[in-house]
Amino acid sequence: MPDYGHDLQFGVILLPEAASPAAATRLAEAADTAGLDLLSVPDHPYRPDLLDAWTVLSVVAARTERLRVFPNVANLPLRPPAVLARSAASLDLLTGGRTELALGAGAYWDDIAAQGGPRYTPGEAFDALTEAIEVVRALWTPGPPATVPGTHHRLTGTPPGPFPVHRMEIWLGALGPRMLRLIGRTADGWLPSMTRIPPDRLPAANALIDDAARKAGRSPGEIRRLYNLPGIPSGSTGEWAEQLAELALTHGMSAFLLSVDSADAVRLFAREVAPRVRELVAARR
Repeated sequence: MPDYGHDLQFGVILLPEAASPAAATRLAEAADTAGLDLLSVPDHPYRPDLLDAWTVLSVVAARTERLRVFPNVANLPLRPPAVLARSAASLDLLTGGRTELALGAGAYWDDIAAQGGPRYTPGEAFDALTEAIEVVRALWTPGPPATVPGTHHRLTGTPPGPFPVHRMEIWLGALGPRMLRLIGRTADGWLPSMTRIPPDRLPAANALIDDAARKAGRSPGEIRRLYNLPGIPSGSTGEWAEQLAELALTHGMSAFLLSVDSADAVRLFAREVAPRVRELVAARR
C-alpha cells in the first residue's frame, strides 16, 4: 500500500470517567503543553460511568490552546445528525477552528435501545450513516434551506448553519466492506482501531477504500488514514517509533491516537516517539 503523503499528526484518546471528572482536563492540558495535535474522547452516551463526550470536548477545548478535538467516534444512533452538525460547527466557531467530526454507525445495540434509541440491522445502520453524512454536510454549506431525503435522517427545508470556521472533515470509524467503500466515495478520513483492524489487515481495507475512491472520481490521497492505538507497547521507544513510521510509509496511516491514562504516557508519546517517527518518515520520503 502507498504512502499517501499526508502530514503526520499525533494525539490521544481520553476515557472521561465520571468518578474522576478532573482527570480528563489534566491529561488534555498535558497533551496541549507537550505539543500534540489531536485529542479525542469516546462517545458512549449509554454508559453512566462516563461523562458525556461533547460536554468533555467543550470543556477541554476551553482549557487548551492548540489541540484539535473530536469524538472517537460520535454515536450516531443517539445523536441526531442535524443536531450533531450544529453542535460540531458551534464548537469549531468557539475554538477558532479546532474541531473535527468522526462518526460511527453504532454498536452495543442493546444499550442503545434501552436508552430509547433505534436497534438497526447492519443494512439500516449503513443507510443511516450514509444519510447522516448528507445531512451534516448540507447544514455546513451556506445556501437556501436544505432538503435531504432519507429513511432514517432527512431535512425538509431546514436553514443551514452555523458554519464551521475551517473545512471541517468527516472521518468514519468503520470496518466492513460496505462501510469502507462508503469512506472511499464520501468521507474525508478513515479511523479504525488497531485492536479491530491490526496492521496485517490494513492492506485489504485500504484497497477497498482506494478502489471506491477511484470509481467515484476521487484520488485515494484525499482520504486521511487515522489509527487508534491501544496503549504503550512493550519494547523501546525507538522500536515503537519505527513501527509507526512503517505504518505511515507502507500503509498510509498518518495520524496516530494513543489511549492514555497518565501525563507520563502523554509526554512519552509526544516528546520521544512522535519526533522520531517524523524523522524516520521524512528521511524515507
